[in-house]
Amino acid sequence: MRETREPLLDVRGLCAGYGASMVLEDVTFSMGVEAVAVVGRNGMGKTTLCDALVGFVPPRSGRVSLRGERLDGRAPERIARAGISYVPQGRRLFPSLTVDEHLSMLARRTRNKRWTPQAVYELFPRLAERKKHGGAALSGGEQQMLAVGRALLLNGHLVVMDEPSEGLAPTVVDVLVDAVHRLVDEGVAVLVVEQNLRAAVRMARRQLVMVSGRLEAEFTGDELLARPDLQHRYLGVGTEEPVGR
Repeated sequence: MRETREPLLDVRGLCAGYGASMVLEDVTFSMGVEAVAVVGRNGMGKTTLCDALVGFVPPRSGRVSLRGERLDGRAPERIARAGISYVPQGRRLFPSLTVDEHLSMLARRTRNKRWTPQAVYELFPRLAERKKHGGAALSGGEQQMLAVGRALLLNGHLVVMDEPSEGLAPTVVDVLVDAVHRLVDEGVAVLVVEQNLRAAVRMARRQLVMVSGRLEAEFTGDELLARPDLQHRYLGVGTEEPVGR
């Protein structure tokens, strides 16, 4: 893997799984304050990587460091306090709580911090319009914006997003892409796990390809877009035409 000179996140030899099943094997990469995408077919271990980074799946071996601090083996809440926030696949919102109530749960920890509920509403104006609506009454795109906004209220150094574009209209994906670039510009790193190559390359220049629990290759988004053979080999898309932007 090509790596940044001074990594914010440093993952070395990470192995993790469920019960007797090993899913991640010797995963190694690093990143700075940037957006990086992990792409691959379904069932390759991408979500397990997310879960291992945020503490939902304890690593069997290897290490995970954020800003030089070892985090592997810690409980999820301690990892969150250390600076990694998570936008899970499926959003995991509370159906009966309003947008405002979701954000207010974390508001007391945001005083004098960059990300407050008001800042989230400025990033996602649609949420401000829907602040009194319950989670179950939101569209898929609005739910995803709320899930991202909730993660930002932890004011961490790294946001991990699992399949953020899944099931969303192109206009909503545009909003999320803009949000990712804004976060990086403001000094927050973003690790995006995606199956949607179009969304992944718009969010991140670096593309890490996961195959059977291993990071097999790294490309730039432009390289993947220009190479239908690579798209077919690693992502299972057609070979006739490259996936466009």
